[in-house]
Amino acid sequence: MIQIPKIPINTNKKISALEVLQYIILISLILYYGKTLFIPLSFSLLISFILYPVCKWMEKKGTNKTVAIFLSLSVVLFMMGLVLHLLFTQIKEFTNDWEPFKAKLFEALNQISLFIYQQFEISSEEQLLFFKSSVDNSGTQIFSLLQTMLYSFSETFFFVLIIPLFSALILYHRQILVDVLYQIFPFEKKEIIHEILVETIHTYYNFIKGMLLVYIIVGLLNSIGLAIIGIPHPFMFGFIASILTFIPYIGIIISSLLPIAVSWLTFNSIWYPLGVILVFSVVQILEAFVIFPFAVGSRLKINALIIIIMITIGGILWGAAGMILFIPFISILKLIADRTNRLKTLSILLGNGETKKPQE
Repeated sequence: MIQIPKIPINTNKKISALEVLQYIILISLILYYGKTLFIPLSFSLLISFILYPVCKWMEKKGTNKTVAIFLSLSVVLFMMGLVLHLLFTQIKEFTNDWEPFKAKLFEALNQISLFIYQQFEISSEEQLLFFKSSVDNSGTQIFSLLQTMLYSFSETFFFVLIIPLFSALILYHRQILVDVLYQIFPFEKKEIIHEILVETIHTYYNFIKGMLLVYIIVGLLNSIGLAIIGIPHPFMFGFIASILTFIPYIGIIISSLLPIAVSWLTFNSIWYPLGVILVFSVVQILEAFVIFPFAVGSRLKINALIIIIMITIGGILWGAAGMILFIPFISILKLIADRTNRLKTLSILLGNGETKKPQE
């Protein structure tokens, strides 16, 4: 009988570049087309990871599991309600100042019209005709913009309703989910999986601490910028703008309207509102590409370059929500890569110079 020699299999074979590319394309398509489900589910996982130690502590003290989950989620809902209260307060205060603001707006438009007539000899009738033509031509774009903003608002409202429900169910059925995870992988990997779960909870906790630091810094920068310009109540406007940036797109727009209106009414000059817009724009750019990567990345032990890349990819796939969620995603991927020989190269790429020996 002919014996076929056994060919040794290299279990530590590294993933090829083609495999990496295939995984990236497949995962990107799944994330993009499934974002309506994955975005609230990801936020719910984040909240449940953060609230798990609190629920566990309350349960050890004798509190019923359902009660512990309800109490911990109530704190989160209170904070979300506070943010919404600030948003509607901004809207209400702005509508109260709308009439004098409208008068100043018409006055400014008349001054601009007079300036154009004096400099270019274009009559007000010709200017009005040009403006009407421009509005008619851009009607489709304005409708598209309004449609996008309405969709963003409705999506945010849906997330506000569904995220607490997902979080409560994840916390309630956490043991079942962990058991399923253990069943998926071989028994000898159980210890590594448990370690990854524990470190994931700590990672999300550090992520939230980093996020709080980011928004404190953003609030201070907003306030300092508004104070330099001379806007009344700079710290109130600065920190309200910082808090409301949690609401995608609409938050920063609403938070900037009141200081713009106040500056215009107070100083009777177009330069102060432009200064407010400049301050908020510069701070937002710094927050996205400098403050966030360094404040959050240092806590998650991921280098700033990867943080910026993930913010960009998250924005492309999931919008503003992706710019927040993709950071803890990549930190979990690094935890897995740290313990897998096949992903050793990826672990080095994501890291900040601190190496950890793989355990696979």
